[in-house]
Amino acid sequence: MRKKGAKTMQNRPAIVAAGRTKFGEHYEKEPEKLIEEAWLKASVEADIERKDLEACYLSDYFLPITNKLGLEEGFLSELTELHVPMEVTRSFGSALSNACNAIQAGKYNVVLVGGIEKMTDRWDKIRDDLMLLEDPWSYYAGCTPEANHELMLRAYMKEYGITGDDAEKLNIALAQISVKNHLHGTKNEYAQYQRKITVEQVINARKEARKPLGLYDYAPISDGAAIIILTSEDVAKKFTDKPVHVLGSSSATDYLTFPAREDLTHFLVSEIAMKNALKTAGVNLWDIQIVELYDQSTVMEMVSLEDLGFCERGKAWRSIYESCQDYKGYYEIEGRKVFVNMNGGLKADGNPLGATGGAQVFEVVRQLRGEAGERQVKSDKELKYGCVLELEGFGTKGYVYILGRD
Repeated sequence: MRKKGAKTMQNRPAIVAAGRTKFGEHYEKEPEKLIEEAWLKASVEADIERKDLEACYLSDYFLPITNKLGLEEGFLSELTELHVPMEVTRSFGSALSNACNAIQAGKYNVVLVGGIEKMTDRWDKIRDDLMLLEDPWSYYAGCTPEANHELMLRAYMKEYGITGDDAEKLNIALAQISVKNHLHGTKNEYAQYQRKITVEQVINARKEARKPLGLYDYAPISDGAAIIILTSEDVAKKFTDKPVHVLGSSSATDYLTFPAREDLTHFLVSEIAMKNALKTAGVNLWDIQIVELYDQSTVMEMVSLEDLGFCERGKAWRSIYESCQDYKGYYEIEGRKVFVNMNGGLKADGNPLGATGGAQVFEVVRQLRGEAGERQVKSDKELKYGCVLELEGFGTKGYVYILGRD
């Protein structure tokens, strides 16, 4: 329920349509084909034409590297045959932030927010490219993109004294996260992986790698695109009778160098952004029933539950372990249900960086509108609020969005 007297967002931006592609390895499709496919799905949904767009915000991390596409704004202008203002950011969360600010300022009424990535077009070099998102010290020390995840896991277990049987349960809980997300992915027609896996497979992959985390603990390399159509609150009524409003949003930034941060067991940006977004939205934490977390690894999903305030620090693994003994589609935390990564998360849905946040928003929009099909959340109370957490790098930047139907 919205808090009385709360200082809420004025001229709330409204999502009137959302479209996306299937995530995966799309060697046969150029970037423009992917973004066009996502746009057509959104435009048909809202019965909106290119000429209705007043501005565009596009996100990608690597198109200049993977596809030699510089000045992506020009690429988008050719695709849309428009000459409206266009801007490019790294993450979908950043693009959405800029679009929301423009809508609230009254500058535009109808804006396209899109994300695109073609990471498999540079498959032989992409892991090296990913190190651009880490600190230079890690890069020159020979760290892999997975190194910080393992460092965080070790720091977490040490900080909270997790040993013996508890350590074994934590390791199983992390495996259960992967199993859960793959299960959700089987119900998502857009997911890169639509097959079930087992806890044993996750653990065996760790043993083969001789590391705390293995193949099934990480999100894949992906291609894909996602788009939303954002409008001002009044204009939304022209396009849909089921708008989803951006009730609260916030971002925060931390040191690029992970080992230099004061706390290696959590992402400070997630905690700060969530507190500010809740304040702006004027809702209570437990009003939020569905959450899309940025699970580049199983460790990140576990830690993010604590960062956003759903679990006590050092205790999320317990809630995960207990909830997944007889998994019913949600985590049960202190007697409350939290539906997490219903699209399969980054782990099963895929992780085309520039488009990933768009898929997260797409999922929450579909859930809040009751349009998620087989994976639709079945809750004891009306589903009104959802939350999206997107991170850039290894928690260097964080974006939180609280979406609602009220």
